Amino acid sequence: MKGHWIVYSKAEMDWLEANRLMVISDYHKAFCAKFRRDDVSLINLHSLRKRKSWRTGRTGCFEKGQEPPNKGVKCPPGVGGRHPNARKTQFGKGHLPHNTHYLGHERLSKNGYIEISVDERNPHTGFERRYVLKHRWLWERANGPVPKGHALKCLDGDKTNTDPSNWQLITRSLLPRLNGGRHKTRIAYDDAPGELKPALMTMAKIEQRIHETSESAS
Repeated sequence: MKGHWIVYSKAEMDWLEANRLMVISDYHKAFCAKFRRDDVSLINLHSLRKRKSWRTGRTGCFEKGQEPPNKGVKCPPGVGGRHPNARKTQFGKGHLPHNTHYLGHERLSKNGYIEISVDERNPHTGFERRYVLKHRWLWERANGPVPKGHALKCLDGDKTNTDPSNWQLITRSLLPRLNGGRHKTRIAYDDAPGELKPALMTMAKIEQRIHETSESAS
């Protein structure tokens, strides 16, 4: 009955503690048979062991090196993975899912750049392939590594245009001028019409050169 406190005799408690390592189903069956306690449920004994902190030696987890009892055992026909409904969604031998990240796979980054999977070991995960910026990867294959302190600037404003001719090597110190200046007093390069972009690039380079010359003279 709910709320009823179950009382155990000393003999019963001694037996329960001595046999606490038994599997709970066998534990309950043996106890009820020995002491004729039909009023005690399996849950009652399970709760008792927990209250008493009687360790059973079982964690419910596989130990290292332990194999599951059903290893290598196939499901009977029509059950589990061999059920007709399960068969409909299973991949055939040699078939790859549509989102497999194969060599050369491309994706769009959150910043709008195309990334490509290349045959280079990932320094963070150790995986045999890694994603790199496609425009930079193509540019470096044609022109060599991007020097330290430099960046590649998209000329036509379309970041998905990865042709090396659409990317110009500039110093990183030039980027703020192309972004509209410190106080955003001019139109940013990326926001300008196509016909104005070359002029803005030239002006930014001239201003940067003047600044560098004055800095070295002072």
